[in-house]
Amino acid sequence: MAEQTERPPSSSSARTLAEALWFPVALFLGFLLSFAPALHAPQPHHVKVVVANPTIERRIDSQLQRQHPGGFDVTAVTDGRAARQAVLNRDAAAGFVADSRHPVLYVAKANGMSLELALRNVFTEVAGRSHQQLKVDDVAPTASKDLLGSTLVYFGIAWSVPGYILATTLLRAVTFSRRRKLLTIAGVAALFSVVGNLIGAGLGYIPATPSAMAISFLLTMAVATSSSGLAPFARRFFPAVGMGLFIVLSIPTSGGVAPASMLPTFFQHVHAVMPLANAVDAMRGVLYFDGAGVLKPVLVLCAWIAAGVALLGLDAWLRNRRAAGRYAEGEDEVEEPPVEDPALEMPTPTALPVHRHHFGEPIPTLVGTVHDSEQQPVRGAAVTVMDTKGRQLVRTTTNEHGAYAATGLPEGYLRIVVSSVGRNPLVHQKLLQSGAVVRADFALHSREASVSHQAH
Repeated sequence: MAEQTERPPSSSSARTLAEALWFPVALFLGFLLSFAPALHAPQPHHVKVVVANPTIERRIDSQLQRQHPGGFDVTAVTDGRAARQAVLNRDAAAGFVADSRHPVLYVAKANGMSLELALRNVFTEVAGRSHQQLKVDDVAPTASKDLLGSTLVYFGIAWSVPGYILATTLLRAVTFSRRRKLLTIAGVAALFSVVGNLIGAGLGYIPATPSAMAISFLLTMAVATSSSGLAPFARRFFPAVGMGLFIVLSIPTSGGVAPASMLPTFFQHVHAVMPLANAVDAMRGVLYFDGAGVLKPVLVLCAWIAAGVALLGLDAWLRNRRAAGRYAEGEDEVEEPPVEDPALEMPTPTALPVHRHHFGEPIPTLVGTVHDSEQQPVRGAAVTVMDTKGRQLVRTTTNEHGAYAATGLPEGYLRIVVSSVGRNPLVHQKLLQSGAVVRADFALHSREASVSHQAH
């Protein structure tokens, strides 16, 4: 019967191979299907342009539609001043004034150099049809050392990707409660924000604007908090979900290589909701457009933070509800812990040596001592940790001081069994909660003493 239930070696090997390869394959396909389609040929898609003279709006629109179908949305404004202000207000990417001698094109390099070059080329051709020479006026130039207008994206990546890594490493901080993890995220986000902005301004890559620190703080908070909230629900798929959201989809749609208006329609929709893209939009507004267009991306970042906090709260509520239900029914099933990230192994129940904690070592979640009836330490006592179904999670022995420790244990009720030669075994039941260290001490009595006590 046992042979019939065993999985054939070939089937087991295939499953092991599939479990090892699914994430690299998913990441490979994600990069191919995200970066290449989004960035292989950036071109205008419904770029908003205003024309100062209403009488020539239809002519300019028809000409642009013939040359670049679907590339531009043209509207009219009253005069050149309104056209220039529309660009500064971020209501339009360009403003065109059809002067009889030298037509003027208002652009903003802060929106991205690739968009600026595309607009220059298109309207140089428009002016050339009338045998005129186009004059280009950059109303929002970037910092002197940001020649391509893409530095903000690199700083955004520095604020967002480490936010995801921070969330994954905090999964190993088993002695931290959810509240303490959120406070840690906030502290690290503030540190990253201040340091990043000071370095950027000091090197001349971005203007020194204090309000930009708030945007970068929100970006790190959004990524780290939402990642922390997703981890308990995505479980072993968390690495794919986290990297898919905050790297594979975020970077190509961030507006670095190509601004949102030069991305295909699908990626423009992705751009509208991604934390990195919205942070870059907000930073551009703060640094180069006197705060224009900042409200919407800030609200999106706040929504990501709120969603992360809500998921953390939901996870805590579900765990408490399940624990209460199992306790009432006498079924204290312990769930498996979630997978963390591709660089960190899944936390498994592990016995630890008992000594002063060293940097980089796992933090124990279960500690205790074993003594005899005379309060002398019992060396070599067997300590077995089980779930309430009787499944063994980890087994260890006490040291010369009668101490033991273990880590990697899942949240829930645990049963700790201690035994030693010549002594009666003892069992304690303990509840392990998030951010807590459980202590279980034992006092073992010799069997001879127990027999003598019963005889009297």
